[in-house]
Amino acid sequence: MENALRIVYIGNSTEAITALRSEKWISLTVQGNVLAAENYLKSGQMPDAILCEMTISGGDGLAMHEWVRKRRDLDSICFLLLDTVFKEELYKEAIGKRIDDFYLIPLPPLDGLINRILFLREYRKKLKPIEPELSREISYSMPGSKRIFDIIVALVALMALSPLLLLIAVAIKLESKGSVLFVTRRIGTGSRIFDYLKFRSMRQDADSQSARPSAPSNGNKYRSENLQIDFERTCPKCSQLRANTFCSPLIFVGTNRICEYWYSVQTKEASNARLDLLKNTNDPRVTKVGKIIRQTGIDRLPQLINVLKGDMSIVGNLPLPIYKAEQLSMGEMSRRFLAPAGMTGLYQVLFRQGDVTEADRNMIDVTYSDHFIGNNYSFWYDFRLLLRRFSVK
Repeated sequence: MENALRIVYIGNSTEAITALRSEKWISLTVQGNVLAAENYLKSGQMPDAILCEMTISGGDGLAMHEWVRKRRDLDSICFLLLDTVFKEELYKEAIGKRIDDFYLIPLPPLDGLINRILFLREYRKKLKPIEPELSREISYSMPGSKRIFDIIVALVALMALSPLLLLIAVAIKLESKGSVLFVTRRIGTGSRIFDYLKFRSMRQDADSQSARPSAPSNGNKYRSENLQIDFERTCPKCSQLRANTFCSPLIFVGTNRICEYWYSVQTKEASNARLDLLKNTNDPRVTKVGKIIRQTGIDRLPQLINVLKGDMSIVGNLPLPIYKAEQLSMGEMSRRFLAPAGMTGLYQVLFRQGDVTEADRNMIDVTYSDHFIGNNYSFWYDFRLLLRRFSVK
């Protein structure tokens, strides 16, 4: 409807979403997690109001409000915080942070909510805009010297290695059916999604094969080159709560969802299982060529194409799968996305795989990203990192 209120709902409450969608005077857009909401709002969309649940995947409602208010172009949008239980301390904190209003789920009669949003919309239009220096968002732009270096190195490497790349492609094709390249979706600079390229090292039917021929099936959903989460397993903590209530913020992966606690537990299980797979030299899913290119790191050479396209840089932070990036999309850790995704970086120079925790690794990525704030970037810093990378055994 042309005159309908444009509302962005950030969260996953079926009850609230269903109620809002039933109102003809509301044009509703649902974003299930922080990363999706940020990308939507960055695309230039200007809703009349944002309704955000306190507990959301990738952050919380207060942090989401802070992110919105730091953007000058979004400051006129009214922001309403939602929760399932009234907590006096949270309410006081929300009001103290100048959140426009606070509601409980299930939502009150929508006539009153619509009138409230209409009032807040006009009220915010009359507010004095926040000074640019207070609302300016830290952003990243590719330094010219870095981009030129990336293009030169990638072109030279691709030309020099073209006979080897062609040989590997033919070997992969002759040994097993399927595409030469394995393509996954990753998050790069500024939370942009791109196709991450590698040489395929597993058989085309790897999904239907077990990692070990004699190992019994335990219900886990292992997909292709990655060990994934089993969404059919029920979280023991969530099972003790009422329906549509979760013990921790939700993570959305495709059409599936899982709470952060159960995701963390399964991630550790999958990580241990993956280590077992790597130790298992008889994994029938990995081809003979695949074993060689994995051990030598040759499977990553197609990423030079990502560098040429501008998706990645020679030096940068590891590009993350979408479900992992969602966990780092707010707060201090989100600064890691100021730097470009890279084939190698500071972490590879300082540590080898397994020497530090994932949290430590994220902080190392943030440290590298800080070199891109303001005029701190130095081409020679990247160049020295690259030289030191070749000296790391």
